[in-house]
Amino acid sequence: MIFRLNDRLIFPNPELAEPDGLLAVDGDLSTERLLLAYRSGIFPWYSDETPILWYAPHERFVLYPEELNISSSMNRFLRKGLLKVTMDTCFEKVIEACSTVEREGQDGTWITDDMKNAYIKLHSKGYARSVEVWMDEELVGGMYGVPIGKVFCGESMFSKVSNASKTALIHLCQSGLYDLIDCQVYTDHLASMGARMISQKDYMALLQNNAG
Repeated sequence: MIFRLNDRLIFPNPELAEPDGLLAVDGDLSTERLLLAYRSGIFPWYSDETPILWYAPHERFVLYPEELNISSSMNRFLRKGLLKVTMDTCFEKVIEACSTVEREGQDGTWITDDMKNAYIKLHSKGYARSVEVWMDEELVGGMYGVPIGKVFCGESMFSKVSNASKTALIHLCQSGLYDLIDCQVYTDHLASMGARMISQKDYMALLQNNAG
């Protein structure tokens, strides 16, 4: 069942989502609604051609930091020290790069201007974080997301040079800040690094246990 949101700050039970995870439409991207969504296991994912769409997948693609798989070739690359990693130094540049970088098999972006503005506002209030990857003082990769306690809800990543986005994810996993990285939906790239599917029920239990 797909619900239509109004001005009330409320979401339906995520278990009622459609088979593809679509739960609700409309509403807004206010800081309060976004935080309620993430704390409820829900996230927005839409385009300029659609209303705001809210998803709560019945299976969640997640990465436990202790299960991170770093290939031998990636380890060799990291030892070269070609890339530098920082956190929260240029959130706006990271989300802008995520919205504009070309991706194989993808036409356009789902990170609309309204979405960018909403997450920049989240960051300014301390509710969203970015990881930046640099090469020779140039921003070449990174990712951003919304932490809910010890769970990092990843939103998007980008890479302008080989291994940049992997470096960002590895840094986040090895930072000790989070017990779970929520990758939301499946990709071969993240599966190769150790991410796997868990049930919505298990995800919600982890989210609630780690949100304090």
